[in-house]
Amino acid sequence: MSASGDDFDAEQRVSELEEAARRLQRQLAQSKAKTAELVEAVYQAAHDAALVAGKPAPVAKPKADRRKGGEVALLHITDTHVGAVTPTYNTKVAGERIAATVGKTVDLTNINRADHPVDECVVMLGGDLIEQTAQFPNQAWAVDASTFDQMFTAARYISDALLTLLANFQRVMVYSVPGNHGRVGKGKGRQSVEYESATNWDSITCRIVREQMENQDRLSWSAGEGWYKVVEIGEYRALLHHGDTIRGFGGNIPAYGILRKHLSWSAGVMPDFTDAYLGHFHTPMSLPLANGRGRVFVTPSLVSDSAYAKEWVAATSVPAQRLHFVHPRRGVTGEFLLWV
Repeated sequence: MSASGDDFDAEQRVSELEEAARRLQRQLAQSKAKTAELVEAVYQAAHDAALVAGKPAPVAKPKADRRKGGEVALLHITDTHVGAVTPTYNTKVAGERIAATVGKTVDLTNINRADHPVDECVVMLGGDLIEQTAQFPNQAWAVDASTFDQMFTAARYISDALLTLLANFQRVMVYSVPGNHGRVGKGKGRQSVEYESATNWDSITCRIVREQMENQDRLSWSAGEGWYKVVEIGEYRALLHHGDTIRGFGGNIPAYGILRKHLSWSAGVMPDFTDAYLGHFHTPMSLPLANGRGRVFVTPSLVSDSAYAKEWVAATSVPAQRLHFVHPRRGVTGEFLLWV
């Protein structure tokens, strides 16, 4: 084909991408009235997002470890709040801290590999991936990007993280749940206008990532939508949820409400689980369940100088995420808070 023909094809491609981007913005802005219409627009938006951003080439598979007795790296990424602004946090810092979290995960995994194989990484995306702009009245002045831009920036950060993990693990499995900052709609009680988890901004962000990464054949995603997931690693069962369903702290002490809720759930209300993982409270905790069955792990946020943590949890918000190593029969063998 001639050079002029190549130029024409390139111009046509750019035109198609620009139109896809414009259609995406119109769908997200206009689809407010009916849940079904919003769901359809969201799914089309995810497809268009993959078209605009393009799909990365498949990542080369790392060398397999033929030894027996392997474990799984369990990485909890939650409360990244991309778009939030504090004296020490913004969208750029969010990307740097997500990358640092993944880098520390790879480093610690390589240390463990000196003793036994760690071929698989299970990633738990725990919600509040973005800050949004409509959670509280003055939020528009506490962010550095629109909800639209936050969502696609977060998708890019997560995609980059998964690509790095694919370069270092044989298999990567992703479980995701939505958070309260991803809710579509605002208001309380009967005036609330909210939709199911499939139309939560966190779920939409994850859908965009899935569309962009669909040609990575070593990357798998858990099926279905919902406010919780049960993560299965052999005989180990982890209950993953965001944490915003826990209220009534009992004197503003969140540990009380967290333990009370999980003890009720472990009595047969929820599917059987060994340990539970949540975020939301922006401070690290490890709470043993009274029945001796397991523990509740609360993972802090990536946000530093969080007003929420200071006001509601009475704690400073040192940014960190959580990495565990799990044996399929023995359960958790190593626990790390990844301070970034």
